[in-house]
This record gives sequence, structure tokens and C-alpha cells, in this order.
Amino acid sequence: MAVVVMVALAPLLAAEKPVASTNAWTSLFDGKSLRGWTRTDFSTLGDVRVENPFRGGPGAIVVALAEELNGVTCTRPVPKTNYEVSIEAMRLAGHDFFCGLTFPVGDAAATFVVGGWGGSVTGISCIDGADASVNETTRSMDFDKDRWYRVRVRVTSAKIECWIDEKKVADVALAGRKISLRPGEIERSLPFGLAAWHTRAAWRNIRLQQLR
Repeated sequence: MAVVVMVALAPLLAAEKPVASTNAWTSLFDGKSLRGWTRTDFSTLGDVRVENPFRGGPGAIVVALAEELNGVTCTRPVPKTNYEVSIEAMRLAGHDFFCGLTFPVGDAAATFVVGGWGGSVTGISCIDGADASVNETTRSMDFDKDRWYRVRVRVTSAKIECWIDEKKVADVALAGRKISLRPGEIERSLPFGLAAWHTRAAWRNIRLQQLR
């Protein structure tokens, strides 16, 4: 069953207030082990390992190319709202999404898809029942293999904002909107997880900060 919530009109007031960070980023990945993470129990299990160093740099979580989904789920508690998460993601092989970040949005959840539907589509799944390929956040972008991209998501009571590198690619006001996951196995990423679809991918520098 998809996770769904209708966001009330009250958050419109919150949109008028500037977002302030605590300036304290918490690392969710130590670069050396899967401590704080577990391999997600997708039906098409693939290899998940930590490579440290990874290509001469800091350690990374590397997921093998699977028939469909492969990924990891965070086992630590994460906030439901008023937070920001930052990840560096790389496509190593394959032609679909190399970063599917599932994250809480209040009592619901969404997935920020980077490089899906053949390799170029980004967006948030789902908004008012429409997935990342067919809603207001849908974008087409070119992604190079073997290149790190900084993926950032900010969630407040008023909106969801997403960036790739320094470019904002989604800005969704939540008032009156239905936020949900795309029905299917991505729900196994709850409450906070990373996934790739038929793609070998690497993730590193996974960090979270709370906002006030």
C-alpha cells in the first residue's frame, strides 16, 4: 500500500518564514562500513558493498546492477520534517536511475529520482498520484557515467526542494497536495533509503542536518 498524506492549508503560513539551518551536518555513512544501514530487501537482491577508498577518494557504498531495484535503507532515526539531506551519487553502469532517494515528508514519504526512465528523467514520486515522469517536477537532464553529482533534498512543513549540484530542480509547495510513494517495492526503502534501478551506482558523503 502506498504511503499517502493530504497536507493541510496551514503550512501556507510557514512558507513566509525563512529556513534556518542548525549549521550542524551529521554524517550518516562512515565511509568504511554499512554501520547504520542495511541492504534493502528488494526481490531482485544484488551485491552491496563498501569500497574504501573508492577510486582514490573517500569510501563509498557501491550497489551492483540488479534486474530491477538494489539499494540500502538507513537504520537510524531520521526526522520527518525540517531537515536537509546531501548525498554524492555516481552512475557506474546501466541506463536508469542511479539515485532514488526515499525520504519522509511528515507522515508520508516521497522519492527523488535522479536519472530514471532511460537515464535522463529527474523528479519527485509521487505528487497527487503522479510519479516523477509525469508531474510538475519532471525534468530531462544529461548525466555522465563515472562523475559525482551532489544531490540535495530539503523538507519543511511548507515545501520540498531538490537540487542537483547547485541547480534547483524541484520546488513543491505542500499545501493541499497528496504526497505518496510510487506503489511497489520502493516502499521497502522506508523510512529513508537509497536505490538504483538496473544500474550500478555509488554513493558517498551522505549527510543530514536539521532545520529550525
